[in-house]
Amino acid sequence: MCGWAGFWEPEGMDAAGLCARARCMADALTHRGPDDSGEWADPQVGIGLGFRRLAIVDLSPHGHQPMCSESGRYVVAYNGEIYNYPDLRRQLEPLGHAFRGHSDTEIMLAAIEEWGLQAAVRRFIGMFAFALWDRRDRRLSLVRDRLGIKPLYYGWMGGTFLYGSELKALRRHPTFQPRISRDALTLYMRYQCVPAPYSIYEGMRQLPPGSILTLSSRSAEDQQPTPYWSTKDVVESGHAHMFSGSDEEAIEQLDSLLRDAVKLRMVADVPLGAFLSGGVDSSTVVALMQAQSSRPVKTFSIGFHEAGFDEAAYAGAVARHLGTDHTELYVTPHEAQTVIPCLPDMYDEPFSDSSQIPTFLVSELTRRQVTVSLSGDGGDEVFAGYPRYFLGAAIWQKIRWLPPSLRSSAARVVTRFDASTYNRWLGSLNTLARRYSASGSVGDSLHKLAEVMAFDTQEAFYQRLISTWKDPSAVVAGGRELPTPLTDRRSWVDFPDFAQRMAYLDTVTYLPNDILTKVDRASMAVSLEARVPILDHRVVEYASRLPLHLKIRNGSGKWILRQVLYKYVPPNLIDRPKMGFGVPIHAWLRGSLRNWADELLSEQRLRDEGFLDPAPIVERWRQHLASERDWSSSLWTVLMFQAWLERWGR
Repeated sequence: MCGWAGFWEPEGMDAAGLCARARCMADALTHRGPDDSGEWADPQVGIGLGFRRLAIVDLSPHGHQPMCSESGRYVVAYNGEIYNYPDLRRQLEPLGHAFRGHSDTEIMLAAIEEWGLQAAVRRFIGMFAFALWDRRDRRLSLVRDRLGIKPLYYGWMGGTFLYGSELKALRRHPTFQPRISRDALTLYMRYQCVPAPYSIYEGMRQLPPGSILTLSSRSAEDQQPTPYWSTKDVVESGHAHMFSGSDEEAIEQLDSLLRDAVKLRMVADVPLGAFLSGGVDSSTVVALMQAQSSRPVKTFSIGFHEAGFDEAAYAGAVARHLGTDHTELYVTPHEAQTVIPCLPDMYDEPFSDSSQIPTFLVSELTRRQVTVSLSGDGGDEVFAGYPRYFLGAAIWQKIRWLPPSLRSSAARVVTRFDASTYNRWLGSLNTLARRYSASGSVGDSLHKLAEVMAFDTQEAFYQRLISTWKDPSAVVAGGRELPTPLTDRRSWVDFPDFAQRMAYLDTVTYLPNDILTKVDRASMAVSLEARVPILDHRVVEYASRLPLHLKIRNGSGKWILRQVLYKYVPPNLIDRPKMGFGVPIHAWLRGSLRNWADELLSEQRLRDEGFLDPAPIVERWRQHLASERDWSSSLWTVLMFQAWLERWGR
């Protein structure tokens, strides 16, 4: 795992100057690569590449980057892992390729020389984001992995093309102008993150997952990425060629696929372990690791003393059953809150999924003993695990037949009373609400239900269901919402089942933009490589062929994944209501974080900065403090933008 940055600018600087500039940019990413650094330049065309290395496979100098291919034609700066590189090497050696070391980077370059860029990338099993310079044809290609596990930013500043792993590296180039995009900010206010292909800065973009951008001229500003793998194509093909075998056959095939995906990701020349929350996804990964390991796997979990936010006991039970070498740390609110000032530096863009805090804490704990950790991320999207899939589908099925006017009338009736009133009347139902709502408040759940009732398409219904602010363009001054897969009909899939459509939409939006961004930045902040075997593209392709009854059954998601896990862990250690990996932000904002939040949410400050309309924000803050509504999610979105603006916005 590594970090890299580069540029393509007008000629005129010598090799030493280009290398110095590339080194300066890459050094902003030392956290991604503390073990080695390198730079490469071509002064004839103005190309510079800088690199920081976290050594995982082949710790020798043979893994140094930027790396030139054997023929000298290609130069690459690369972040990630190609897990099937030994198999690719066995294919390439009879074709005449010789290798100095055993790094996957060498194999990548040889594969590209032998088969061409797109054909080679399609053979790769892994996570990756890289820049490839073709010295012969003078072409620059940027490539990102299929699911968007690794980040890649790029864009134009004047006549200079910038690209790299994180925006903080690009900011170090003298041409960079940090102009905030109000349109991207509007999307952030809805989704808690800035979704690809957008960036918080004007002129900067994120390369979409599964795509390649190739430039043959520094001035080709209108060049668009082209896909080499598409989630939409995969799920549509899977739907057209559904698995028709028995439950037992499906379970065995998935077990075999996951075993191989996990096995490939256990290859490392440094200490390796796994995150373990005690939930289905991480427990499955750890179980398959332990089944293929001759020694106890190192596992890590953190706990909280607050009721409803602690999974450490469940993780400990799974660890004892599997016989792992388990490390557990209970975190106090004060320790968790010390992470908050670091978040703007860590995430580089506004990002407000509050599980960013425990994700960093468990990464920090894990890095004390290992350099690589396997994670269970992706299981909910790939195997339909979120409760909103079956609850949202059930709600839609009940209301879709009602005329919009009747739905609107019903919504007005529900919202006639505020959430606190419902909580007083129906307080006994809060336990049930806690299972399906982040706030755990029956009043908040009823109000959110009322807000989604008036929408006339499944996608619009779902967008509101997952929105932090329902009308962000009314909150961001001068902002408008740009198209995303949730609003662009060309991105939709034509499935009759709403749950499958929701899972697909999450896979192309929430998964790469939120979940994988969160894990990448939190783990790399402490120089820890996080690997996600459930997102092996072969597993995703197989899951796309599974009928819904193999994913959702008896009112619960991830049915088939659970059956695989039950082969290794008894159901009584796993079966319980799903618990999010979060922290009690709602309580912290009314308590120890109040003074900090008061300052950032000051009406005068918001007005002076000029990005956000103070009125709705100040009113939500008042209601939250008075316990009339739990607005912690939308307020945290504002607070994280404010904190980021204070650090990076000027």
